Amino acid sequence: MELFTPDFWTILLSIIIIDLVLAGDNAIVIGLAARNVPKEHQKKVIIWGTAGAIIVRAIGTLLVVWLLKIPGLLLIGGLLLIWIAFKLLTQKKSHDNVKSGTSLWSAIQTIIIADAVMGLDNVLAIAGASHGSFLMVVIGLMISVPFIVWGSTIILKFIERYPVIIYIGSGVLAFTAGKMITDETWFKAFFEENVWIKWAFITVIVIGVIIAGRMKNRGKLAT
Repeated sequence: MELFTPDFWTILLSIIIIDLVLAGDNAIVIGLAARNVPKEHQKKVIIWGTAGAIIVRAIGTLLVVWLLKIPGLLLIGGLLLIWIAFKLLTQKKSHDNVKSGTSLWSAIQTIIIADAVMGLDNVLAIAGASHGSFLMVVIGLMISVPFIVWGSTIILKFIERYPVIIYIGSGVLAFTAGKMITDETWFKAFFEENVWIKWAFITVIVIGVIIAGRMKNRGKLAT
């Protein structure tokens, strides 16, 4: 991956948007896990819990990037990402089951484990958006650190005030899913020969996910 090319900026922008929509919500885990720890230890819990979560997430993302090189897994990953994009629009994440630790170590453990479980969507999305570039994964994780540590409250307030952000994020996830599917070894040659079909296919996925999510939300409001 060459630096500062149009592809570089497109991938970087996708990763930033994915982090904004997905990492911000997961960041609440830190506050919930540390809330019962003595005040003098809360800063340590946040720093070490975040560091541990980032290391686990980095290993997981790099592993997924490597796995996506196996024929067939880009297709599976793309389909999973379509589902994640849809669920982002229709399902509220709950943090009620995140227990706060009373000791330094138990709170740090809670943050790392909860983030690892809740961050699966983030890992898959960044791995897909990175297009197999380990450099882009590292840059993406460097960007996500401030979001996770400091940005959760601000991001969530913005999302509550401007719900369109969720739709933009879902659209980016669906776009990434479409790119993953069209880059799958089994289909790549066909889509490279028929570029207009490739972009029409990706467009249908993006629009389809957004419309399906909107219809599901309207159905919830009607009931």
